[in-house]
Amino acid sequence: MTQLPNQGDPAGPPAGRPDRPADPGRRRLLGTAALGTVGLLAGGVAGYGIRAATESAPAGTGTAGDSTDPANSAGPDNGVVPFYGARQAGITTRQQEQMMFAAFDVTTMDVRALQQLLGRWAAVASRYTQGQTTSGGEPAPNRPPDDTGEGMDLGAHSLTITVGFGASLFDERFGLTDKMPAALRPFGMLPGEGDMKADISGGDLCVQACADDPQVVFHAVRNLTRIARGTAVLRWSQLGFGRASATGTGQTTPRNLFGFKDGTRNIHADESADLEADVWVGQETDQEWMSGGSYLIARKIGMIIESWDATVLSEQERIFGRAKQSGAPLSGGTEFTAPNFGARTGGADAIDVNAHIRLAAAEQNNGVRILRRGYNYTDGQDATGRLDAGLFFIAFQKDPEQFKVLQTKLGAHDLLNEYIVHLGGGTWACPPGVSKAGDWFGKALFG
Repeated sequence: MTQLPNQGDPAGPPAGRPDRPADPGRRRLLGTAALGTVGLLAGGVAGYGIRAATESAPAGTGTAGDSTDPANSAGPDNGVVPFYGARQAGITTRQQEQMMFAAFDVTTMDVRALQQLLGRWAAVASRYTQGQTTSGGEPAPNRPPDDTGEGMDLGAHSLTITVGFGASLFDERFGLTDKMPAALRPFGMLPGEGDMKADISGGDLCVQACADDPQVVFHAVRNLTRIARGTAVLRWSQLGFGRASATGTGQTTPRNLFGFKDGTRNIHADESADLEADVWVGQETDQEWMSGGSYLIARKIGMIIESWDATVLSEQERIFGRAKQSGAPLSGGTEFTAPNFGARTGGADAIDVNAHIRLAAAEQNNGVRILRRGYNYTDGQDATGRLDAGLFFIAFQKDPEQFKVLQTKLGAHDLLNEYIVHLGGGTWACPPGVSKAGDWFGKALFG
């Protein structure tokens, strides 16, 4: 098994980075750079981060994100979701209220540097999820601080950090070509995705940070980006607010920006059989290192809000197939009543044949289900003055083919397509969890 280079060595500088503080001549550049180039870790910080995380690691190594783990009920009462475990947190974890998603391009050609980065990320993630800063050392006045500081005193707020690998990581650079799961192979353009933009799509690595405080998720991604300097750069990112689905039993179903309850029939964390059947990769995988992981699919979906707001209520309800106020299917009952797709009203289908809930229903797709974990977003307004807002859709599934089946049908027939546009996104393989201090994201991949 390959060992993590320089693990726990506070003396050596991070691979690919100079062992010196930023000189005054660079301050203006650093002060105005984009998030992907902000700051510079002074020599030895990354190694110290691993050591500090090891020293402060919790004694237990319960399965983070497992359906029987406290990770699924973490909230204001404890605020800390276990980081170490057989599965990554942030998948079946009770969904938090805020999210920042980031995709990275790896710039190094050195596989050891890539392993170091994944080790540093794991080390500091274990600290951030406990509400701690990048390292426990005293800051030196003559160099940039190890931590950017905006997360100090905020606490963990149920922060989870989930990492995934894109198909582009498995090229010839790192000798991983034969390690790419067949399920990760790109499936090309799907119906309804003709407007996807390359600059907000794809990436060698992805990070999903979720918490109940927006500054906590920003702090996590900002500092992971800073640590990656010299090894990987930020490709694109997205802030999300107001969870757009429910993953925990007892969580109320949230409303999307069109005002409808979204994700009523989503898989919940306590549905163990459904998780094994539809979310967690099992022994069927062609790559053993992915067993126990899951595949993340993200889509930035813009909503044409002004047009929607001018649409009469009855048409809005026909498009979704649900009553707007109660969330009940138009076939009758309450929000959680199973839709009756055979019901008729006034000689017509109670739920339109192209209504969103009909096309997305497992009963209409040979039982296919996915675990939705999306968020609303707003990016101000576009060049025309219209609201630039929508849904940052995130789904976890044991095989991306599940999403392909659903999107192929939705993209071709969904009545909702008149009011939405798919702008960007990608697919990533999220490996099993980080087992203990000294382990790193995807360690088995490099074995």
